[in-house]
Amino acid sequence: MKQLTLAALCAATLAAPPALAQLALSGNDSKAVSQNGAVRIVPNPPADNVTILDLGSHPPRVVATVPAPHSVVGPPTSVAITPDERLGLVASAQKLDPANPARTVPDNRLSVIDLRATPPAVVQTLEAGAGASGVSVNRAGNLALVANRNAGTVSVFRIADGRLAPIGTVTIGPAASGVSHVQFTPDGRHALVTRDGDFMVSVLRVEGENVTLAGRDITVGIRPYGFGITGDGRWAAVANLGRVSGDADTVSLISLTAEPFRVTDTISVGPTPEGIQVSPDNRHVAVVVINGSARATSHPLYGRGKLVMLRIEEGRLVRVAEAEMGSWGQGVAFNRDGTRVYVQNMIEREIQGFGFDGQRLTPLPGRVAVEGGPSALRTAQP
Repeated sequence: MKQLTLAALCAATLAAPPALAQLALSGNDSKAVSQNGAVRIVPNPPADNVTILDLGSHPPRVVATVPAPHSVVGPPTSVAITPDERLGLVASAQKLDPANPARTVPDNRLSVIDLRATPPAVVQTLEAGAGASGVSVNRAGNLALVANRNAGTVSVFRIADGRLAPIGTVTIGPAASGVSHVQFTPDGRHALVTRDGDFMVSVLRVEGENVTLAGRDITVGIRPYGFGITGDGRWAAVANLGRVSGDADTVSLISLTAEPFRVTDTISVGPTPEGIQVSPDNRHVAVVVINGSARATSHPLYGRGKLVMLRIEEGRLVRVAEAEMGSWGQGVAFNRDGTRVYVQNMIEREIQGFGFDGQRLTPLPGRVAVEGGPSALRTAQP
């Protein structure tokens, strides 16, 4: 591949002809802030909200900001977009305690945003389970799943005519199993569920609207949290959050090509990998590593946030590139052709972009400010 200079890569990215719109959702938590390394609840905070972005060009265009309950608690995959980009789904794991607004308690709300309305607006608010977190939609666009962190369950919803309806609940494990994220395989026949409380990934079987445990639990690293699945359905990459102790943590690669699904590799990426997503070409994995950036700057384990790019090679993960990013990093998303990667900097309250040429990550000018701490980022899944 031809090598590009930093200036040339930035110029090529910014001078590219207008692309087709590509919607992304940034879920923003207005309640929680990090002050000198400690998370605090803002007194009388403004409403949480969702920023609707267009990643079709750089810098991303803000389409609208819609009030909706949301939380930094849980993996940064707690928003989702239907394949036709008609609806946005936003889960809320925590809310202010009505009896004591200086603290939070588990929430269970799932908001449905009509992305085609003028302006976009919440058209439904449904109940999932306690600690509603990771949410995903199948490729057919007719089924949604929500992982409930404080309940040990997954909620199942039907999607039809621009609305959601609850179908049922699947018990994954005890509440302490910490069910965090759930995502369909591209063929719609299975879904994977991370359990950060007992360090497993459970496999679900999906038959029509019937979702059940498949009887297979996969052993990954310490506290599996968020993950992404390649669009060709061959691989899942799982971010293992670790003990948030300053030690190097890991990403595990799961082969989905034959049953039973199994881990083929685990690689160290640095302290506390939070956001993770796979590229449109099915070859790369972008990982947001907090790296101590949410700690006080005087703390001996303080560091700058990192975006790490891995490549999937014959069932193994290979480190390709690394770039410094902002603080308390959360979600990550690729643009449609994989030449740009966007991350959320929670403390700076912004979306930051990088160019990616298959070998290097290059910071791009033009960061996008959002209203609140950005804590979940997704596009429609391929």
